[in-house]
Amino acid sequence: MRTGLFFGSFNPIHTGHLIVAQFILNQTDLNEIWFVVSPQNPLKSGSDLIDEKDRLKMVELAIEPQPQFKACSVEFDMPRPSYTFNTLQKLGEDHPDEEFVLILGSDNLEHFDKWKEHEQILLDYDLIVYNRDSSTGGDFAKNQKVRVMKGPMLNISSTLVRSYKRMGKSVKFLVPEVVEAYLDKLED
Repeated sequence: MRTGLFFGSFNPIHTGHLIVAQFILNQTDLNEIWFVVSPQNPLKSGSDLIDEKDRLKMVELAIEPQPQFKACSVEFDMPRPSYTFNTLQKLGEDHPDEEFVLILGSDNLEHFDKWKEHEQILLDYDLIVYNRDSSTGGDFAKNQKVRVMKGPMLNISSTLVRSYKRMGKSVKFLVPEVVEAYLDKLED
């Protein structure tokens, strides 16, 4: 069973995440995609993070209609900040029959050398990379374990969603309706 691991803060999950995941599922031999909710990305500031349990709940609500998508909270019980390499080791121990494939944006691939044990990750795992912004993925895109996919280009971000919510603007169609309702509840 080949399972794609889509790591992210999902702060909150938005339509762009879902469209990219569905596109990758349709265009590859992956059986499932797991949305791995990261409590704290070591390369990002945690000052604007929605509580991890709320982010996980919004992922669960957003992916519920698609049975090939799963929410994964494995990093919640791991040391912080969470490093992809450590998470991959833990998932491999917990699910020895799964063949895991990393899913990431080309902007993240461009800075892959900053990841803990990035060379070992490239040796042990295939990477599916989707185009994001104007990034090409840099030299890592040439690696034989990396497959760059030209999918739908959507300029939607969690930062944009949070900004609109702070300004009292609508986030309709940027996030699934169930996520919009959940965000509204968090504001109450």
